[in-house]
Amino acid sequence: MKPPLHARALLGLGFLLAFTAAASARNDTIKIGILHSLSGTMAISESVLKDTVLMLVEDQNRKGGVLGRKLEPVVVDPASNWDLFAEQARDLLTREKVAVVFGGWTSASRKAVLPVFEQSDGLLFYPVQYEGEESSRDVFYTGATPNQQAIPAVRYLISKEGGSVRRWVLLGTDDVYPRTINRILSAYLASQGVAAEDITTMHTPFGYSDWHDTVANIKAFGSSGKKTAVISTINGDANTSFYKELAAQQVDAATLPIMAFFVGERELLGIDPKPLVGHLAAWSYFESATSHENEAFIKMWSDFTEQRDKMTNDPMEATLIGFRMWAQAVAQAGTTAVDAVRQAMYGQRIKAPSGFEVVMNTNHHLSKPAMIGKINSSGTFDIVWQSISPIRADAWSKYIPDSAKRTADWTFPWVCGGCTEPTFKDW
Repeated sequence: MKPPLHARALLGLGFLLAFTAAASARNDTIKIGILHSLSGTMAISESVLKDTVLMLVEDQNRKGGVLGRKLEPVVVDPASNWDLFAEQARDLLTREKVAVVFGGWTSASRKAVLPVFEQSDGLLFYPVQYEGEESSRDVFYTGATPNQQAIPAVRYLISKEGGSVRRWVLLGTDDVYPRTINRILSAYLASQGVAAEDITTMHTPFGYSDWHDTVANIKAFGSSGKKTAVISTINGDANTSFYKELAAQQVDAATLPIMAFFVGERELLGIDPKPLVGHLAAWSYFESATSHENEAFIKMWSDFTEQRDKMTNDPMEATLIGFRMWAQAVAQAGTTAVDAVRQAMYGQRIKAPSGFEVVMNTNHHLSKPAMIGKINSSGTFDIVWQSISPIRADAWSKYIPDSAKRTADWTFPWVCGGCTEPTFKDW
């Protein structure tokens, strides 16, 4: 027996109201994409960045969200597979309809997703130092560029304070970033009068673990009588076995220092730091930075992990910078619409945990400091040098002839990421 007509009407109205309420609840959240490898060779570095974004989302939601709406994280695992990065980025933008994506580590992963973001007009915040030679309208780069990391690191080593290094091993993973950085550094060293025979370049596969012969060759190259240093752009979990081999072959930082661009506090976990004391790393932030903002950052992280993990690092700080600038830009624009947020990003600034005020420029890169840290016996870094003030990022390197002619400026109406002459877009 069917219920009376009015009962059926009320029942239908109830279903409609329930559906509308559910839809409204979905519409009342802002989806945030998190695109970091949680498995594979890059998980050692990337998985903590997923947790960093989750921490920031939780913190922002406690403050009322953004525009009065809660943030809803959407986490995927591209598993250190560059094709999967592109596939999952497309899924986040087209199926999940996220407002923004925080993700990537290697340049290979960034290059893989770049066409996806440009085709879909998505917004990516990329939190790791990289080789430059790129400026996309759809990416904000919160890591360091070569003039904020690689060049200051080499200048430090050349200086008397850094050991007056005259011979160089450029050692990296066989990837976009190491090959480009080594090209830039070779040109820079040549401009400083370093002879070609005093520079050797080596590249190894991702996940490389058999370092015995490579380290032996490095020691042989450094035995010529000239002070030698290694610039390391080794990426991912290969660093663990590399540093263990350095210790096994007693590579002394006083005679053959390693200056790493991808080794921070977290990459040293599980390695006895005592044989590595004195080796170096270049970043824009170290956990040992002294500032009220850093105290708050470390406390937020340790509270989030329930005191199980109190260790922060540079890409975590770069993630925080990007996230907070994005939230400020959305609040300023009054919308999550990409075009409006993009314009509102220019000039965004925050006092970062590094202790410096960092600013987003119209080339989609930050002005941020450079720092050199030295490994201590506790497995963390003592800051031995830092820039006096933030350094404005160069998207294109002046040490590569073609790039030296290029500019990056996305200011309306001049829309140009890598042109040699002003290019105006028809708006």
